[in-house]
Amino acid sequence: MTQTLALSLAREAILMVLLLAGPSLVVAMVVGLAISVFQATTQIQDQMIAFVPRIIAVFVTLAVTAGWLGNILLNFAARLFEQIPALVR
Repeated sequence: MTQTLALSLAREAILMVLLLAGPSLVVAMVVGLAISVFQATTQIQDQMIAFVPRIIAVFVTLAVTAGWLGNILLNFAARLFEQIPALVR
């Protein structure tokens, strides 16, 4: 395995992780911002109001995008397994 191939695989893996984590992180950020604005306007400073909706939103996002995320992960793993003979040389 050459250094360029190793760097290419690492870059592709990092991009895949960002692609897989992106939807959940964006939803958590948007819900967190909305909850912060709500807490600032109503002056309610309860910590449960900040965490519970964010966790529920992330779980719903993961449930909705599970098929797409699984497909991306499966395609990446299949490409890695197909490249094993070239990597061993």
